[in-house]
Amino acid sequence: MVCGEQRRICQGCSIGGRSLSRRSLTNDGPDVISVLGAAYYLHWGVVRISLGNLTVIGAMLVLFVLAVVLPFPRVKAADVREPVEPAPDLPANSDKNWTARLRHRLSRAVPSGQILPDRQPVYVASWIYVFGVLSLAGFVVVVATGTILAVEGATWWHTSATGHFVNSTHLWSVELFFAVMVIHLWGKFFMAAWRGRRGLTWVTGMIAFFGSIGTAFTGYLSQSNFDSQWISTQAKDGLNGSGVGAFFNVLNGSQMLLWHVTLLPFLVGVLVILHVILIRRHGVVPPIGASLAVTDAPGDPVDGDQVDGDQVDAHELIAHELIADELIADRVSS
Repeated sequence: MVCGEQRRICQGCSIGGRSLSRRSLTNDGPDVISVLGAAYYLHWGVVRISLGNLTVIGAMLVLFVLAVVLPFPRVKAADVREPVEPAPDLPANSDKNWTARLRHRLSRAVPSGQILPDRQPVYVASWIYVFGVLSLAGFVVVVATGTILAVEGATWWHTSATGHFVNSTHLWSVELFFAVMVIHLWGKFFMAAWRGRRGLTWVTGMIAFFGSIGTAFTGYLSQSNFDSQWISTQAKDGLNGSGVGAFFNVLNGSQMLLWHVTLLPFLVGVLVILHVILIRRHGVVPPIGASLAVTDAPGDPVDGDQVDGDQVDAHELIAHELIADELIADRVSS
């Protein structure tokens, strides 16, 4: 059998001066969900999936359902904020001043006070809205640990205990990044997040998602171990058959490493920044059919003034809140 041959061949192998035991390469014991040993696979016709991956997918589905049904912790009513001033018009004599033009473009791209807002609409108080910022947090950890690995080099993460820790942190941050990002994608899909002139926001998020898959794939090819060799030899035929292999050679470890640490992270980073800017510009998408009522206390709409949640963006919401703030101020003063 192939498994028996693999066990006999690998019994005397070593990496970094440390021998690989038969126990570390196979699952002879009850630990069927092990990241160190051979995977345990389940079969249903043409479907073949490892028990570890199936467990992760099941946990993601449970987490998604809990995020939808569990109530969010209640927060205190926000104080009346200072009115947001609109962006000033570009001075007439600044046509040749590129800094003034750039500043004016940025101020028009993202409304004032929305770059780092200190409060959000009431419908954001839901667990399903948390996974977007969790994806950003995971992305930051992935970039930080990847930068350390790039500085130290491949030998360091194979032979050093600290390098192994950073490499493991990088791996698990990628796993968590994809888990929360997929849950975020599920939530926004069923929420029809492209409503209210948010189509470009949806498109940039989807492209960033697929770009992250390519980045993770090149990361697996850059491990410089038997696993990366196996993945590259299995992927080459499909990529060569599609014509991609002419400029994307998965058997070229140096090329895959450069794709992984330079080009793809740069493209994903640009898309993530653009995605966040568009969210700040158009606002967070409301639930389907929601009517947004600005309130000065829980359950107390200001003169019944409402906005159609399917069409509102950040510019309209700011104008609406300015009117509401004036009404609240008048009510307080009277």
